[in-house]
Amino acid sequence: MQVSANAAARSYGAARPLTSPDPEAEGGPASTAGRLAENFTQVLQNAEATAQQTMTGNADPHALVSALSEAQMAVETAVAVRDKVVEAYLEILRMPV
Repeated sequence: MQVSANAAARSYGAARPLTSPDPEAEGGPASTAGRLAENFTQVLQNAEATAQQTMTGNADPHALVSALSEAQMAVETAVAVRDKVVEAYLEILRMPV
């Protein structure tokens, strides 16, 4: 079977979109990061709103403690993820070329 370079290149070019990940696809890294950022922002906004309602007497102090605990956990998780990303980046920089 004789395969020309042009036929191989065309076949490879046609198959490439099927094998390469689409970062914007559902479940891809970009959409996951966007969802995580939205959830993080929502948790912080919820904690802030609950704190304001508690100061004005419209919310239960137990709700404030719960919201602040949730916000603290979200911030600690974000910091841990950031630290892992920086650690991975530094590890890549240390790799020999």
